[in-house]
Amino acid sequence: MNRKTPSHQNASCDVAGLRTCIASGLRRPKAEMLRFVISPDDSAIPDLDGKLPGRGLWLSADRDTIHLACAQNLFAKHSRRQVNVDDDLAQRVEVLLAKRCANLLQLARRAGVLTVGSDEVDGRLSRGAKGLLLVATDAAPKSRHRLLELASSLAVQDVLSADELGAIVGRERIVHALVSEGGLADLLARDLSRLAGFRPALVAA
Repeated sequence: MNRKTPSHQNASCDVAGLRTCIASGLRRPKAEMLRFVISPDDSAIPDLDGKLPGRGLWLSADRDTIHLACAQNLFAKHSRRQVNVDDDLAQRVEVLLAKRCANLLQLARRAGVLTVGSDEVDGRLSRGAKGLLLVATDAAPKSRHRLLELASSLAVQDVLSADELGAIVGRERIVHALVSEGGLADLLARDLSRLAGFRPALVAA
């Protein structure tokens, strides 16, 4: 990689809420990235909340970037110490992000701001409901297109499968869900966007 970091600039510097990816050099909002810290036993630890003590090393939130950081020993280079990195670090991050998304959906359900089921979601959208729309990755194309037309002004995430959504809310399968606008919807949108970097991209039907 032909990138140089100026000696006066931290590789993970904070400028107006932005962070610099140690693999690509791209500067992005924190919400689009993943923070890692080096533990006392010299291991690279994902810090998804961004609250663990220590110097943060930031990577863009996708599987390929983590693989690149591991292959090029970037955690050690930027922390200037020997660092132990698990071979399955990218997989660990995906599992952690998926668990966070599940926890947020369960919180939304308990808070009464989660609507599930095609008819229920259709009804709320027809009445002008706002929030975050979830469409299962394996939703039927016709159903997907119809719902997206109703939700043309809403944020939409299609990262979780119908089985994953169903398991979260205690049903066999859920194809559509809506989280009412607010703090939980914002947090879920952030973490689903980060999780998307670890899942295959959908091909439009």
